[in-house]
Amino acid sequence: MPTPLKAQVIEETRQKFEKCSGVYFTNYQGINVTQITKLRDKFREKNVEYKVSKNTLIRIGAQQAGYEGVSNFLNGMVGIAYSDNDPTAPAQVIKEFLSSGGNIEVTGILFEGQLFGPEKYKELAELPSREVLLSRLLGGLSFPMSQLAATLSGAMSKFARTLDSLKNTKD
Repeated sequence: MPTPLKAQVIEETRQKFEKCSGVYFTNYQGINVTQITKLRDKFREKNVEYKVSKNTLIRIGAQQAGYEGVSNFLNGMVGIAYSDNDPTAPAQVIKEFLSSGGNIEVTGILFEGQLFGPEKYKELAELPSREVLLSRLLGGLSFPMSQLAATLSGAMSKFARTLDSLKNTKD
């Protein structure tokens, strides 16, 4: 029978697995306190929560949420980055952290309900943020309409000038 504190951690973990669209499992062995503090600050800036819990409690919470394969990622010193808004945000933070000399290893990813190995991290880190993708989509959708409006406006202007020219020649 788990203690109330452990039961609470299991329940919080289960809820995070059900709610979050991006969950990144990392091995943080070899990181000093200064580096982990900087990493947590960068995660907070992107609205990503970084938690360290006992692997057994994480395993139980993940199983309760319906993710059996998570056990493969829970070896050693595991920290988990949870993102509920932008599933690529943790990958971008980790990429930035590694490029600034940090030492962290991605051991697995739960992305939009699917489990992936660590090789998927590099692919996700290269994706633009959700806001950038949405703005590109909106720009792509509005471009044909603005081109049509410009074409019609040009044709109408040319027609008006032609009528004005005809009026002036008749007078």
